[in-house]
Amino acid sequence: MKTPLNVPNAALTDAMRFTGAETKREAVVSVLKACNRQQRVADLIANFGTLDFATNDEIEAGDLEAIALLAGGM
Repeated sequence: MKTPLNVPNAALTDAMRFTGAETKREAVVSVLKACNRQQRVADLIANFGTLDFATNDEIEAGDLEAIALLAGGM
């Protein structure tokens, strides 16, 4: 999608140099991807420890229960 932007030349020149981009578009896309990736990592870190994953013992108990159900159903 074409979007006209008014970007300071110094900022765009730096972005092209830092990203190794050969075009202005490539630099903008690269910087946007890096920013999005950085925010996703920050969100992941912020949520670290807030998710409750099953322990190995709980997973194995579920497997044994499923095996028992299958064996009983035959």
